[in-house]
Amino acid sequence: RLGCSVLTRPWRSFTMSSTPPFPDRIELVGEGLVLRDWTEDDLAEMPDLFDHPDIAYWTPIVSPFDAAAARARLDRARLLRTEGTTILLAVTVDGHAPLGEVMLRRSPEGAEIGYAVGPAHRGRGLAVRAVRVMAAYAFEQLDVAQVVLELEAENAASVAVATRAGFRLLDVPLIEGEEKGRPYILQTWGLKRSA
Repeated sequence: RLGCSVLTRPWRSFTMSSTPPFPDRIELVGEGLVLRDWTEDDLAEMPDLFDHPDIAYWTPIVSPFDAAAARARLDRARLLRTEGTTILLAVTVDGHAPLGEVMLRRSPEGAEIGYAVGPAHRGRGLAVRAVRVMAAYAFEQLDVAQVVLELEAENAASVAVATRAGFRLLDVPLIEGEEKGRPYILQTWGLKRSA
């Protein structure tokens, strides 16, 4: 398969009653990247990033991904930010054109990261670098002890990203489910905060 993708599935629900909200605006700089909030100006570019067969296969992102899906994704990103559970940021090299997306979701165990890189922008290490920057944000700003990636063992590109970003396969139960009519089994990979 092509290099991909968002590593997450629908969130298991929990309450964020004592967790402080995310800032209204986030921009993270590091690893030669600028991770920034999605904006209205990005709506026209989102289908080129997300409307692809391997993103449809490996991720929970809707397919086909058209202008209506882009609008819904931007609205959902803003809602999740307001709820204090999840942030979705555009992956850029200069703060301008989006090349993909990186996501961080808080959980009782720490934080989970996911990502998607547009097909035209793969092979540049964007996913590895975006995951590292988002993990650093989780450790430094959210004070979590561990971040995780959930991915399918058959998704070789995502396994490579996890390994290159310093994650290790955890000895925890597999996560089984079904999405878009396809069963999946997810492994959990973890990265702990340095002492």
